[in-house]
Amino acid sequence: MPAPIHSFEDLECWKAGREVRLFVAKQVVPLLPISEKHRLSDQIIRAARSITANIAEGYGRFHHLENAKFCSIARGSACEGLDHLITGADGPPTCLIRATHIQGGREQMPGPSELLAEYATVTQRSR
Repeated sequence: MPAPIHSFEDLECWKAGREVRLFVAKQVVPLLPISEKHRLSDQIIRAARSITANIAEGYGRFHHLENAKFCSIARGSACEGLDHLITGADGPPTCLIRATHIQGGREQMPGPSELLAEYATVTQRSR
């Protein structure tokens, strides 16, 4: 039997999104050149933060369709974050993002997406 959910912090999809956010903050952003601070760096941070923020907001909504909408936005943010990683690797030579970081992102990003799909299905059934 799964553990009871008392807060959005108990959701596995939120926990996976948090891991993505930490991966971006600790392992990706430090590799970006200063010239990208207000460009790519800001965009990838916002995409990573958007994952957990939308899960939390959806959890706080009363209707399952509203929750599903925010889950969908969070999934899109996970894909956006991966695209930003790829953009960084394609970017200027001063950018230190490499294929290993993209692979790390590919391993991290599906976590929230898959769990979000599962969570959205469960919330629709429970209503």
